[in-house]
Amino acid sequence: MTSADFASIHRHGFVRVATATPAVRPADIPFNEAAILARMQQADAAKVDLLICPELCVTAYAIDDLLLQDAILIAAEAAVLRLAEATATLSPLVLIGAPLRRDGRLYNCAVAVAKGRVLGVVPKSFLPNYREYYEKRWFAHGRDVRGEIALGGQSVPFGSDLLFEAEDLPGFVTHVEICEDFWAPTPPSTQGALAGAVILANLSASNITIGKADDRHLLCASQSMRAMAAYAYSAAGAGESTTDLAWDGQGGIYELGDTLALSERFAVDPPLCIADVDTGRILSERSRTGTFADAGQPSFRRIRFAHRPATGDIGFHRRQRRFPYIPARADKVDQDCFEAFNIQVDGLRRRFEATGGGRMVIGISGGLDSTHALIVAAKVCDRLGLPRSTILGYTMPGFATSEGTKSNAWALMRAMGIDAEEIDIRPAARQMLSDMGHPFADGAPVYDITFENVQAGLRTDYLFRLANHHKGFVIGTGDLSELALGWCTYGVGDQMSHYAVNAGVPKTLIQYLIRWAAGGDQFDAETDRVLLNILGTEISPELVPGEELQGTEALIGPYELHDFFLFHILRYGHTPAKVAFLAWQAWREMEAGEWPAGFPEGKKHVYDLPTIKHWLEGFVKRFFAFSQFKRSAIPNGPKVSSGGALSPRGDWRAPSDAVARVWLDDLATVPD
Repeated sequence: MTSADFASIHRHGFVRVATATPAVRPADIPFNEAAILARMQQADAAKVDLLICPELCVTAYAIDDLLLQDAILIAAEAAVLRLAEATATLSPLVLIGAPLRRDGRLYNCAVAVAKGRVLGVVPKSFLPNYREYYEKRWFAHGRDVRGEIALGGQSVPFGSDLLFEAEDLPGFVTHVEICEDFWAPTPPSTQGALAGAVILANLSASNITIGKADDRHLLCASQSMRAMAAYAYSAAGAGESTTDLAWDGQGGIYELGDTLALSERFAVDPPLCIADVDTGRILSERSRTGTFADAGQPSFRRIRFAHRPATGDIGFHRRQRRFPYIPARADKVDQDCFEAFNIQVDGLRRRFEATGGGRMVIGISGGLDSTHALIVAAKVCDRLGLPRSTILGYTMPGFATSEGTKSNAWALMRAMGIDAEEIDIRPAARQMLSDMGHPFADGAPVYDITFENVQAGLRTDYLFRLANHHKGFVIGTGDLSELALGWCTYGVGDQMSHYAVNAGVPKTLIQYLIRWAAGGDQFDAETDRVLLNILGTEISPELVPGEELQGTEALIGPYELHDFFLFHILRYGHTPAKVAFLAWQAWREMEAGEWPAGFPEGKKHVYDLPTIKHWLEGFVKRFFAFSQFKRSAIPNGPKVSSGGALSPRGDWRAPSDAVARVWLDDLATVPD
């Protein structure tokens, strides 16, 4: 794959969609035609694949009984044909609203034009005839209408059963509905999506009243989520008759419930509203959700056309989340963090009650994971009205434990008010190493995997036996990121416990939740101070002695990248090449993607493509080939994020002896 091919959005399953609100004048068809053509040319310059114009934009919507004038209808049809001819040299499939006659009936239509011809005509299914609407006065409904319509001496597919499919751009399959259709209890786009449409388009002329924009936004977002699709909405704006109504030109593009782009409302000459829709993500979501398949597949006619999409690097019209596991909704950060934290609290509470309510035993290292497990356990005690001394915290320094993490551990345990003790594992470790004949026992500085795991294993042995002794159970501290990478020792505390409270929480979210907890009213000021101090400590297992800290991220790569890789591979099954593309778009520039609310300035980084590819290769090897056997044996723990979990009883079931070759081969196509 060349650099230009890699940078192409179409290579990775994206389709560029735009909504337009061309200016109109009531019944001034030449003016309206010119305005539509100008938007088509703008879309072509922007390399747009699909352009949606408003309902009846050729004539304007609010012309009432003028819709029954032959002069208007003849001129409108002629304008549609000229606009279709104009697409011969333009890139997008264009959806235009116009009134058209068929068999003595007048229909409110969406006309699909591309590559110099009319591809098909979709009539409006539901005609509003209440309050300010009188569409049944002029139009016939298009429900269950099938066949053809004569336009310019040609027979063109006509009906509500049409899908428009680009034969040379996978995923570019479009269904069209018109305004009131998506206000109906059973929107036609639902059937269109079940028939295979990936992008649902709505040509609208909805007038504006107070609060109505929120209603449209809700309907668009909910339909994109329910139908597992993209939904693009384009409403009439400036120039429509204001005899009795007003218009705001609302446009928006949505994908699986997410808002990708919104237009400028009440603008006289608004720019195109553009977003790159991830059709691969949509199709992946459908294939993973059996309910979608169970809903049936209605029969639709597919109108195929040669699209000839743009090639090379045409930019990227999409804000890419850098931290997919961290709450992204600025107005709901507190709510999202509250839910994430309390999922863990409630899971641990129920498990604690089920064990008979003895003691909770936690190994406290002074690092992020054990800190988070402890504050969750503390909240369980608070919720059950139990003293925090119910928790038994043990710090167990080894050969490489720093004074900083040890002091953090003690400061945290004291601040939390738990029963705290220290057990020095070095004598037991020396004895075990000596019994094994390990050279370290004779003074040799041999810091191999055996040396490391003797320390890790002893800590877990102590915790389990202490739990036996105190009639309690061990709370696991290992997180989702470590499980994904296999960065945990089989049978020890970050992989084995009685309840793995952090197993559904990735490292980036743990950091964010601790910061959220420290910044609110969850704990007292001293606890908050200790939590913030722990957040500033470099992540390390502290198993190998030496002056230089054994930093985990220097060895295996940044957790913020690994969590990004995990989300897109686990949640959507994207190829490594696509994951690399998404990561590159998110991380190559400081302002390219979204930073979570309150993200520390000093923690913001950028990554180039070679760096992303390097760490992604390590992730692929670890995730698919090296570490599944550890995940197959993990204890119970609550799922926290919709991004998925790795429990063998839940989101992820895989063989322990899989081979990573196909993923590595795909990654090899990414240019260095």
